[in-house]
Amino acid sequence: MSDQHAVNSEREAKLLASVPTGLLIGGQWRDASDGGTFDVHDPATGEVLATLASATSEDAVAALDAADAVQASWARTAPRVRAEILRRAFDLITERAADFALLMTLEMGKPLAEARGEVTYGAEFLRWFSEETVRDYGRYLTSPEGKNKILVQHKPVGPCLLITPWNFPLAMATRKVAPAIAAGCTMVLKPAKLTPLTSQLFAQVMLEAGLPAGVLNVVSSSSASGISGPLLKDSRLKKVSFTGSTPVGRRLMADAAHNVLRTSMELGGNAPFIVFDDADLDKAVEGAMAAKMRNMGEACTAANRFLVQESVAQEFTRKFAAAMGALTTGRGTEADSKVGPLIDAGARDDVHALVTAAVDAGATALTGGSPVDGPGYFYQPTVLGGVPNDAAILAQEIFGPVAPITTFATEEDAIRLANTSEYGLASYLYSRDFNRLLRVAEQIEFGMVGFNAGVISNAAAPFGGVKQSGLGREGGTEGIAEYTTTQYIGIADPYAP
Repeated sequence: MSDQHAVNSEREAKLLASVPTGLLIGGQWRDASDGGTFDVHDPATGEVLATLASATSEDAVAALDAADAVQASWARTAPRVRAEILRRAFDLITERAADFALLMTLEMGKPLAEARGEVTYGAEFLRWFSEETVRDYGRYLTSPEGKNKILVQHKPVGPCLLITPWNFPLAMATRKVAPAIAAGCTMVLKPAKLTPLTSQLFAQVMLEAGLPAGVLNVVSSSSASGISGPLLKDSRLKKVSFTGSTPVGRRLMADAAHNVLRTSMELGGNAPFIVFDDADLDKAVEGAMAAKMRNMGEACTAANRFLVQESVAQEFTRKFAAAMGALTTGRGTEADSKVGPLIDAGARDDVHALVTAAVDAGATALTGGSPVDGPGYFYQPTVLGGVPNDAAILAQEIFGPVAPITTFATEEDAIRLANTSEYGLASYLYSRDFNRLLRVAEQIEFGMVGFNAGVISNAAAPFGGVKQSGLGREGGTEGIAEYTTTQYIGIADPYAP
């Protein structure tokens, strides 16, 4: 073992030892009620990183008990107090950025450079909502006929269940927790079983920042339904926010209907990346790399299908394939790694099945096209040319480093092809014509559009989609509204005739 590897291993072991492994309920870390545990693995090696308490349904109810017990007092807490807690949490995470980045790389696989970027992005939700906390405006006005005064105020919706995915372990937690705190809601957080360590450390930081006991409770578990099932049936729960697949989202919405819960659903995506013939192709390739390869393609906003105008398709494809082919795979902690592993063997096999089916249908693998031999769940960065428009790979999320390219003739064709998907989250288009942006954005059915930009997620912007991509928005001024109810008070005007 090299000296440098020994140093890295020692640092990793020290960091992992600092992560709480219990359940956070009522401000205390505790074991699961039945003593159950589950292991968290490194997707680059398959080795066990840590063993965590696995929450049961009984533990989930205990977490809701704790959240409900402090909901009233937390709702009455001054906005400035809540804001300062969020700001302190932002400062603490920023100070510990290296630890959070390494932890995400270990449990999720992304290269350290990307993990550092997620720390910056994820922490920004804490800072943004610390500022929004004191700006959750209501309104006061005279009714049109002049007989009443209209008073509108926003109130916290109440205890929330927050269910986060494995692909952005920090940002998906902060994007939900921060606005809930800002609005005055208490929470039960259920992290993904594949990457719970970052949420565990984040929760510890929130306590260090001064968040009162019971406001944030964390119930990591090997059973998602064991947590969500009893809570969605409990009348004390007032909201569920979920980020994950559309099939799971549908089931949660059905369960939430029983108590008519407020729901926020950030579900699947199938983002088109549209390149018009007047685009700057070098910029388009740069944007394509960012939109496709962020998180190894394991992102709901990842460019999933590349629609390129016929006259520039050959040049774009050549340049894009060269850029993808130059990427190196490796464990995220390695200095030269640009592409980490996929999250598990099933994910890798699903990606390869899509590639194989596309090639069988007539597509050509211009670069990549196979799993990487050796330990871990790596897949070669892949570009597929000549993909038939009816290929399965164009109709569903790939969630991997694979870019299928197809062509179109006219602007109308591009819009039609973009809208064939049942999903409507992110989309991207490259053109020098701003009027084209306005025309296309008006007609494509997506909640977000990137214009000559391959990365558009930002804490200050509303994140969310339409159609099967979900309901509600996270981030921006819209984000805090998802955690409030609107109350109207009609007041008789004493001066009205």
